Amino acid sequence: MKLWQLLAGVPLTGEPYSQEMEITSISYDTRTLLPGALFVALPGAKTDGSLYIDEALAKGAAAVVCRRRPQREGVFFTTPDPRRALALLAENWFGHPGREMTLIGVTGTNGKTTTTFLIKEMLEGALKTQVGLIGTIQNMVGERVLPAHRTTPESYEVQQLLREMADSGCTHVVMEVSSHALVQHRVEGLDFSVAAFTNLTQDHLDYHHTMEEYRSAKERLFHQCRRAVLNLDDEAGRWYRERLACPVFTYSENKDQADLTAKGIRLYPGQVEFEAVAREQIQRVFLPIPGGFTIYNALCALSVGLCLGLRLSECAAALRSARGVKGRVEVVPVPTAYTVLIDYAHSPNALENILLTARDFTAGRLICLFGCGGDRDRTKRPIMGGVVKELADLAVVTSDNPRTEDPEDIIRDILAGMEGEGAQIYVEPDRRQAIAWALSQGRPGDVIVLAGKGHETYQEIQGVQYPMDEREIVAQYFSSAPSWERTGNLPAGVV
Repeated sequence: MKLWQLLAGVPLTGEPYSQEMEITSISYDTRTLLPGALFVALPGAKTDGSLYIDEALAKGAAAVVCRRRPQREGVFFTTPDPRRALALLAENWFGHPGREMTLIGVTGTNGKTTTTFLIKEMLEGALKTQVGLIGTIQNMVGERVLPAHRTTPESYEVQQLLREMADSGCTHVVMEVSSHALVQHRVEGLDFSVAAFTNLTQDHLDYHHTMEEYRSAKERLFHQCRRAVLNLDDEAGRWYRERLACPVFTYSENKDQADLTAKGIRLYPGQVEFEAVAREQIQRVFLPIPGGFTIYNALCALSVGLCLGLRLSECAAALRSARGVKGRVEVVPVPTAYTVLIDYAHSPNALENILLTARDFTAGRLICLFGCGGDRDRTKRPIMGGVVKELADLAVVTSDNPRTEDPEDIIRDILAGMEGEGAQIYVEPDRRQAIAWALSQGRPGDVIVLAGKGHETYQEIQGVQYPMDEREIVAQYFSSAPSWERTGNLPAGVV
């Protein structure tokens, strides 16, 4: 691509180099850079791309985009925000693929993954079309699954995925949009037909510092959409409604003034049912996914469908066959009279939701195994401990992804919120051993919730991701558990 084509609309300053220069690729990582590339020096949390400009040039980079021009020879373009520049450059490079499809963005603390899957299945069922998905668990081009490494990829990968989706015949794309992605301009330049909000609860304060900053970060999505879908039962949803200039559609479980409400709610161990009531439509909705929070996910998906011009009956019919999402209230097959669930819950609100859901169909005791991630918001750790202390009968405190922190330090933060009456507490930092111990305690009618890892199949310790699939751990336990793990007695580790 010619340099002048690549730079179109990108706010850059630089010397009048030949606009006919041929650029062969875009790179922001010198490890994969090829000769003839335009290198974008991105600022990062741990390092700065400007430190690698010399390496990029030595590898044959044709030009560089950076914050400050280095004192050396080369073709340099400067910009106050290289991340925003990368997003616009990538959009030019891939030919603006987002303009060829209908884009739907979903943001919020909890529920994004399940909601995006519901929207995808609803649109495919109602429109008989192919829908792309970009999200935490995986990316999908129709039914073809591609790996995902973060909730919202870097802007270059977003545009690359959109191009692949457009070329494969996708008419719609539904995307999880994280607060990090919005602040870091990963979806810059995209025009969303609908942007939906699920809820806002404490999370990511290690990055955003305050709930107000976190809320404002998510608000950015609604400044690049044609219509917003908001949860009227959430305080942040009501805050957004008062501030947004675009048309707003609201949903609620208990506020009749919302555009879409849920009535006659019925919760069952394997499904939910309710009446969806819109301004001029009413429809019975059946969804084969358990949990009270499933109502909100369904309302959000239905609202998106209505904003796209679908009838409520079409949307409800498509949702009848919706499948659950890996790691979200996932039932693990076990040869026992108790139930084992895996769930991604890693925030106070998400933990509360999964435990309240599990309590609805727990005939015996509710056992919750959980930890907190290292190098993340420390203030939520005692809060999560308090939630489990209050809602579970037996709490197993262990590691999540400790990353660079000492697991014992994380556990101490958690236990600070678990004083007083409530669940019995057992501490085991080794997550594999903790899972084995929790399984050994199961009795008929119990429900054991393994919270925090969900779809993840690794545990990150000191920068290394070690294989850890909790489904495999559970299966291995029942095939080869040592006798000491089957005693059913509380050992000395209980506190």
